[in-house]
Amino acid sequence: MQAFGIDIGGTGIKGAPVDLATGKLLAERKKIATPHPATPDAVTEVVREVVQSFGWTGAVGATFPGVVSGGTIRTAANVDKSWIGTDAAALFGKAIGTDVLVLNDADAAGLAEMKFGAGAGVNGSVLMLTFGTGVGSALFSDGVLVRNTEFGHIEIRGKDAEKRASEHAKVEHDWGWKDWTERVSEYLQHIEALMSPDLIIVGGGISKEADKWVPMLTGVQAKIVAATLQNDAGIVGAAMAASGQASAE
Repeated sequence: MQAFGIDIGGTGIKGAPVDLATGKLLAERKKIATPHPATPDAVTEVVREVVQSFGWTGAVGATFPGVVSGGTIRTAANVDKSWIGTDAAALFGKAIGTDVLVLNDADAAGLAEMKFGAGAGVNGSVLMLTFGTGVGSALFSDGVLVRNTEFGHIEIRGKDAEKRASEHAKVEHDWGWKDWTERVSEYLQHIEALMSPDLIIVGGGISKEADKWVPMLTGVQAKIVAATLQNDAGIVGAAMAASGQASAE
């Protein structure tokens, strides 16, 4: 079985068809820079272009960097605020010509990692964190997703945690691995104090370089592992949700 996944991020929009039996992309993903400002119309045009570049006509799922409820956007931290209250599922569906299931981006990445990646077969409390433009989160209890958590917005030292712990913050402030990892450790210590996960999966683009920073994380009792699907996890999770393989709305 196959479905198409689209991953909408603060810096890039990427998509590809996915083999739902293996979690593998069936073709090299297409990526287009996120338009600025990232308004609903501008983003929808890119989504249409990505899907049509593959000539796709089947099931489509799309992620969004914010809270999504029944296909409607409730928060928009890293894209244009005009998204709030927009029915993204209807907007994308009209542009593409097929039904589109929309879900939170970190939730999608987490679904993929729990099925095909670092969380496969793991029970208990599992927390997926994606480090990119912001910090996304997906919480699982015995394999069941708790939708739309926004743990990147926990306040640390008077700021959103993602202002200190995201990959964007590392680049913006020109922090080296040591300086940035100290901030990530502080963030994870706060997270652990609140929910005591058994396993923390770290993903996002920077997970490709996990060997440079995960071993330096300190003060956390939970097991910490790098995401195995890395930056393809959102695409795979979106495709899973579109096909009905994952209970996401």
